[in-house]
Amino acid sequence: MLKGLDPRLNAEVLFALRAMGHGDLLVIADTNFPADSIARETVYGDLLRMDNLTAAEAAEAILSVLPLDTFVDDFAGRMEIVDSPNEIPPVQAEVQAAIDTAEGRSRPMVGIERFDFYDRAKRAYAVIQTGERRFYGCFMFRKGVIPPAS
Repeated sequence: MLKGLDPRLNAEVLFALRAMGHGDLLVIADTNFPADSIARETVYGDLLRMDNLTAAEAAEAILSVLPLDTFVDDFAGRMEIVDSPNEIPPVQAEVQAAIDTAEGRSRPMVGIERFDFYDRAKRAYAVIQTGERRFYGCFMFRKGVIPPAS
């Protein structure tokens, strides 16, 4: 245990988050996502896990240390529901609430079509699979910057 760090963040996840640079993508995946095969194609190359956490719990922990990009509209994305791209299921509403809390304001995620999400995920820095069992619990976060101390 370390002071000031969310205990849900394990050493492997912290290592990957620290290694990411500005603009790199992080995928947070549910249990049904083909996480292992896609993770092998990412920069990191290995699947990271945050088992026994919902997508929102994982997002909350990650966002306690990861700044989101402020220069782009796609700082955070959600996998769209097939044939209902504008529908926001509870799992996505919960992650949106975690984003808004971390950012201190409303910053809506962009929707990403399912197969486009898979393609983008292969070009991500890393994939973290959670214990989320609800459908469409898949998200992307784009790492931002931490400004210099004044």
